[in-house]
Amino acid sequence: MSDNQNLLAEQRRALILEEVRRRGGVRVNELTRRLGVSDMTVRRDLDALARQGAVEKVHGGAVPAAEASSHEPGFEAKSSRERDAKEDIARAAAELAVPGSAVALSGGTTTYALAHRLLEVPELTVVTNSVRVAEVFHTAQRAGGGGPARPGAATVVLTGGVRTPSDSLVGPVADQAIRSLHFDVLFLGVHGVSVEAGLSTPNLAEAETNRRLVSAARRVVVVADHTKWGTVGLSSFARLDEVDTLVTDAGLSAAARAQMAEHLPGLVVAGDPEPL
Repeated sequence: MSDNQNLLAEQRRALILEEVRRRGGVRVNELTRRLGVSDMTVRRDLDALARQGAVEKVHGGAVPAAEASSHEPGFEAKSSRERDAKEDIARAAAELAVPGSAVALSGGTTTYALAHRLLEVPELTVVTNSVRVAEVFHTAQRAGGGGPARPGAATVVLTGGVRTPSDSLVGPVADQAIRSLHFDVLFLGVHGVSVEAGLSTPNLAEAETNRRLVSAARRVVVVADHTKWGTVGLSSFARLDEVDTLVTDAGLSAAARAQMAEHLPGLVVAGDPEPL
């Protein structure tokens, strides 16, 4: 059977991953029938998912990757995953930032992509516990030649704390710094999102710092690509009803979107094709 051109590669892979997680494993011949694509296409999709660490290939199919709920990949490892999706999410999320407001950005590769977009939003006060996010704003200011900050440049506050593998600052020092602050909006990256566990992370200290960030925000916007759906880390730090808006990408399946819509006040799907 010829390849089904109605499904983009990322959409097919999202469906495959959802099926692997739901059933605990899939076979290549089952996927070819269900998706209406060739055996070779399915194998390429499984290869791509295996490279991302999402599945483990076995003879004739794939099973969920045996990644412990306490495993935390480093920043560079996460940076290579779902780059296009993160850029789509960053563009959409940046539209939710109001000039002159106080915003907080948690650590993560999606908030890192968002930070680059927020450079164009004037007069922001940015609070972050991410070394990488802070560096985006500091680098932009240095590009001006080291003189006075350009008009409208963001004011950046970097919390202290202990550095995690994902270059976030967490722990009592970060928690204390955040406790006295108030944000108009928090842009929050997450390790996992699910109906049962809510928002979760494999790092216990980061979970506590994220709780502080959520408590300090008038509005919580989660930025998470479709691969985060159904993932559960070691520690939950917020329920879905504490989230105002989820910004995700077009790879999220229709079934997952329906579930999200039931539990979240706002759902933004970035990168969806424009209606004809």
